[in-house]
Parts: sequence; structure tokens; C-alpha cells
Amino acid sequence: MKRRDFVKLSSLLTASAALPFGSLSAWPKGKIYHIGILGYGDRGSGLHKVLNNMPDKFLVKGVCDDLPLRLENARKNYPSGVQFHQDYRKLLEQKDLDIILVATPLYLHFEHAKAVLDAGKHLFLEKTMVFNVDQAIELNSLKKKHTKQVIQIGHQYRYSPLYFRVKEMIQNGWLGDVTQIEARWDRNHNWRRPVPNADLERKINWRMYREYSGGLVAELLSHQMDFIHWAFETQPSSIYGVGGIDHFKDGRETFDNVQVTLRYEKEGMVGNFGATCANQHDGYSFKIKGSRGMVSLLTNEGIFYPEPDTRSELEEVDGVSGATRLVWSNDKKGVKILDQPTRDGSYYALEDFYRCLVEKDLPHSNTINGGKTAIAVALANESIYTGKKMEWKPEFDLV
Repeated sequence: MKRRDFVKLSSLLTASAALPFGSLSAWPKGKIYHIGILGYGDRGSGLHKVLNNMPDKFLVKGVCDDLPLRLENARKNYPSGVQFHQDYRKLLEQKDLDIILVATPLYLHFEHAKAVLDAGKHLFLEKTMVFNVDQAIELNSLKKKHTKQVIQIGHQYRYSPLYFRVKEMIQNGWLGDVTQIEARWDRNHNWRRPVPNADLERKINWRMYREYSGGLVAELLSHQMDFIHWAFETQPSSIYGVGGIDHFKDGRETFDNVQVTLRYEKEGMVGNFGATCANQHDGYSFKIKGSRGMVSLLTNEGIFYPEPDTRSELEEVDGVSGATRLVWSNDKKGVKILDQPTRDGSYYALEDFYRCLVEKDLPHSNTINGGKTAIAVALANESIYTGKKMEWKPEFDLV
């Protein structure tokens, strides 16, 4: 690397957090979009709270869930100004809604997304985009028929200032040749929700059953896979996974312990993505290793660990220029990528969703790249459950 490159890298690592598309709070007041939330479990209700912190841009006017107990909880929290529905078709018929936010179980994503588009409303579809390969291809094709509607997929890390900065570091070669990715999302919990009666077991604990769920790969590891695909502008060439029900012998069908290896042949990279429900020590861990340095990421903080030659050059540039002062990590081995933690990624994602609605722009997370991630997740699960190595096919290259 030339000296001017180290100056640029040093400046980047000392710059304040900023989004490429600007801050929503700085925008003039404009249209307030009315939203209906389809699926009011943890994610749907959580996004409702985020939307309530953006009152000049979004207003929730409808809530739908086919579980009466969830609707009752919603009514208690929002006794006025919101219409409640148990049938999603009634939500789609609500005339004052501009947008439907879909946060239903994964196996319903395609059905609900298609219905929203057919109803003429904008769509915010939670990750993973859809359940299988055919649905990913079809939903991406459907978007070409609904060109006036904005469709955003809920991979919120694409919108974090931290993750934008890491993407810039990767794209500018400041990590050098990246060959290894190590990603984990671990917990020590059975992932099971209490049910009021046995008849609701599969409806409430749908994540435990292969008929409805993509398991740990879809619910957790898809975020990190999606970031790699976005940051490197790539997709895997082959996928191989293993796993099992190794800790919680409670009748579940989806594995509680998985490891997936993705080969990126063009880039010369190996991506290792793993999750367990039996140990929480690593929690969320995301390391991207290159010949000039490694990035270690949490959900809202990141550290750049330069290799020895890179560190020497950075220290020299920083010391001579006097214009920048790198903020080193507590162990003095790495440089903080941002000087303060970022906000919840969902907030940034919804900020840009508003921008795309106003400017009629294509979201950063859309049916093309969200579809490719959904395909990678589906292939990973097929490999995990069958033991077969899966290959990426040309028809998976969505456009």
C-alpha cells in the first residue's frame, strides 16, 4: 500500500459515524406513511416500537396476527388509532395503509409477500426473504411486475454505519487479500416459547419444525452470510453443512447445533458460519481475515486488527500527520472502527426505507440480493439435513 492509502485508511478509522444516504432526522417533514404489521410476535411488535420513534415518517394503523392472545396484548398497548385483524386479507383490505410490514413465520413469507404486492401496497419483508429456492426466484420475478412498489428485505446490517464502513474497507482493499471468514451466533437457551395449550405448540414454536422453519441458519446466520455477499458483491460457489439435535432432546426437528462452510471460489475465500444453542460464550462473533488486517465485529461495534506491517505504517502516518488520532482497543492491539456504538440496525433500515419510498429508489436490501441470501440459506439447510455438498447454479444469479 502507498502512503496516501494509509492516510485514507487512518482518516476513515477516525471519522465520525455517518450513513451514505444521510440522516432521516435532517430531512424536511414530508409524507407520513401508514403501516400495517402482519405478524405480531417478538419481531413484529419490536419493529412497532422502532416505528413509534419515527412519528414524522411512519404511523402504524393496522396490526394482524392469527393468534388471539397476541392481538389482545396489542390492543392493551394501543387501545386507539389502530385496527386489529386476525385474517391477513382483512389487513390488506384496509384502505388507509400504504405499507405492509411482514414479520410472519418464514414458511409464510412468500404467500404473504405476494398478497401484499397484489394488493398494491409497498412491502417491508423480514429476513430470511423466503423459505426455498423456487420462492426466491419467483418473488424476484414478481418485483418486475410491481415496479411502482418499493420492496425492502429486512437484513438490517446492510444499513448500519459500522457495516457500511467495513464494506468500504473491504472494497478498497484495506484488509488485503481476504481468505477466511469466521462467524458465530451462539446462545445457551432452548429457543422455546411457552404455550398456553398443546394445540398451539407448532404455531408458537414454529422455529423448531422443519415444515415451517430454516432453523439457526435462517434465523441467525443469514445476517452474516448476507453481509459477506453484500460487502464482497459475491455469492458462494459451493456449500457444505453439518449439524444435529445434540443438546435439547425435546421433540424439535430443526438442529440445535450447526456448522456451514461456504466456498467463494472467485475471491479465494472460505466462510465458516456456526451456531449452537448449548453455549453462549462467543455470542455474536464475526471475523473477516485478510493479509493486511482483520475486522472483528459485534452487532454495533467493530475493531480493526492490523497485521504487523500495516500497524507500523498506520502508527507512522498517524504520528506524523497529527491530524488524526487512532482510537485503540483496550488491549492496544486493534483500532476501533467507530468511536461509539451504533443504534439498532432496524432503525437505520427503516430510515432508508423511507428514503426509497420518497425517492422511488431501490433499497440496499432488495429481492435480488435478499433472494441470493435466501437461496444460500436453503442450500445450506439442504446440505445440513442430507449430507450433500450443494453447488451454486447459474439460475441462482438473480437480476
